[in-house]
Amino acid sequence: MKTSQASDEAIAELLREWAPRQRWFAHKGVATHVVRLERTPLDEGGVAQLVALTVRAGEGEDAPRTVYSVPISVRPAPDEALAAALVGELPDVDGAPAWVYDGPHDPTWTRALLTLVASEEGAGSRTFGVHGHSAEGGLPVPAGLRTKVLSGEQSNTSIVVSADEGEVPLIAKVFRVLSAGDNPDVVVQTALADAGCGRVPRPAGWVDGQWTGPDGTAAHGHLAHVTEFLAGSQDAWRVATAAVAEGRDFSAEAAELGRATAEVHAVLAAELPTQPATPERLAALADGLLERVAWATTAVPQLHGVAAAARERVDAVRHVTGAPDLQRVHGDYHLGQVLHSAARGWVLLDFEGEPLRPLAERSLPDLALRDVAGMLRSFDYAASTVADPGSWGAAARAAFLDGYAAVAGSDPRVGPSAVLLAALELDKALYEVVYEARNRPDWLRIPLDAVHRLLSDPS
Repeated sequence: MKTSQASDEAIAELLREWAPRQRWFAHKGVATHVVRLERTPLDEGGVAQLVALTVRAGEGEDAPRTVYSVPISVRPAPDEALAAALVGELPDVDGAPAWVYDGPHDPTWTRALLTLVASEEGAGSRTFGVHGHSAEGGLPVPAGLRTKVLSGEQSNTSIVVSADEGEVPLIAKVFRVLSAGDNPDVVVQTALADAGCGRVPRPAGWVDGQWTGPDGTAAHGHLAHVTEFLAGSQDAWRVATAAVAEGRDFSAEAAELGRATAEVHAVLAAELPTQPATPERLAALADGLLERVAWATTAVPQLHGVAAAARERVDAVRHVTGAPDLQRVHGDYHLGQVLHSAARGWVLLDFEGEPLRPLAERSLPDLALRDVAGMLRSFDYAASTVADPGSWGAAARAAFLDGYAAVAGSDPRVGPSAVLLAALELDKALYEVVYEARNRPDWLRIPLDAVHRLLSDPS
């Protein structure tokens, strides 16, 4: 494949100005410097390209470095339909001007990505190259391809690919921060789908590749993931908050969500490696929870008075016996990570885990109760979207746990699981207090009230 002959220096200068203004750029407000730029074409003409952009955040050679995946399209003429996605103009590409656009907004770029997946072809070089993989029984690239970038995403970029009647619509997620290793979103969803679990979208395929890592050595990992798009579905946050606003009981839906969650956990435990919850592993978990308590209670003055009680609650984890095995989990579970489909019921999405945690950590087995705790906190937020939430949140939480227990065969509110769940939910609420204090102070009361409620609970 021939890559358009724009100089790397010219592209780097455009991206240096443009990238910090994008939602996925993690170093806003910090002086960043382009350390390295690598490019590879996705199509024959070199219009669709992928850039691995290594930036240094801060001054000095020892400042942390991050590799971003930046899709671009390089066109010989401006395209009015892509005006809002313009990165910049280059004065000299093969002797003529060229226009650089944000790739996900350009259907040509998305078609090149999907064609790579469907054909299982490779492109690029040994230092920076990509390779498409079609999932077993993978979904075909729609002939009537029409694309739209989802708004609101922080860490990645997802492109909805609409289809003609009879074709399956797709959604392509482009991972923006490149980390060496297998992305859990690909590994976990593929394992669930291969096991026949209908609680996740069907996979179409993925793109992996190799690039130069932050330390200058070769790295390999996932670049994009393509799955079916569940047209007409609604995310659980909207479904739940609509019920709150209308004063409707959500217990039936919450119970079914609990059952769906337990189904997914059971399949993951059967299909992917597990680890026993040894005293050493529980002690390490307790140490990590204590660090979070120290961090949160130091950072937010309103938490100073609960530090001792919080330490006692989470330190109880190290004394638990009979804890469930550690296994692969969702890792960042809340109502926004679930869709409701009229045909499929609840469908779980986005198995990447917490985006700020290192990829290697997100791939480790964990307590499935961490997902349960995340969803319980999400119900609390949903209930707080109106001035008088009443008992809605408590009823939804109880119904979710009832549904989960019915499938899991054990109740998270009983025995050793109760101690673990109480610590994990408190840990999540403490994180939320710090987040809201720094970013949305008007929301601070939601997790702060939860911390006091959780610490007053005798469990």
